[in-house]
Amino acid sequence: MSTYKMFFAGSGGQGVLLMGQMIAQAAMLEGKEATFLPSYGPEMRGGTANCTVVVSDKPVSCPLIYEADIAVVMNLPSMDKFEPMVKPGGWMFYNESIIDRKPNRDDIKAVAVDLAARSAKLGNDKVANMVMLGEVVRGTQVVQPETIFKVFEEKFTGKKAALIPLNKQAFLGE
Repeated sequence: MSTYKMFFAGSGGQGVLLMGQMIAQAAMLEGKEATFLPSYGPEMRGGTANCTVVVSDKPVSCPLIYEADIAVVMNLPSMDKFEPMVKPGGWMFYNESIIDRKPNRDDIKAVAVDLAARSAKLGNDKVANMVMLGEVVRGTQVVQPETIFKVFEEKFTGKKAALIPLNKQAFLGE
């Protein structure tokens, strides 16, 4: 690994920022350099939300990116807007439950994930972002799955600790 430039986009409430935050936190736990730069509309839930994450084995001089190695898009407006940002040979993970088309490009690795069906199978549609996070981590190996589980322990504390088993199950794609 040298550097991964990542972009996560969707609607507020889809867990877009949490996915980016967890990757950045896991990278730091692994001793890598990481930046996390969130952006969201004033209406938050239901508005637009996106973030950039840069993970590197060298210091990161700027959190802004103009080209992504990995893009995660959770809705069609995000795909339409950010598909051109993925560099040739890069990855695009997309939510095929609500995005009714494939990426227009054939020079990227497109990974369709049926988040609605997989979340429904787990009995909770709120874990869709963890299903997607698992696909991204397993596909790209930007961080190790075990490190994401450590992040679960740090993020989900108190009453939220009860959510860890379900989130692990979603992440593992079970």
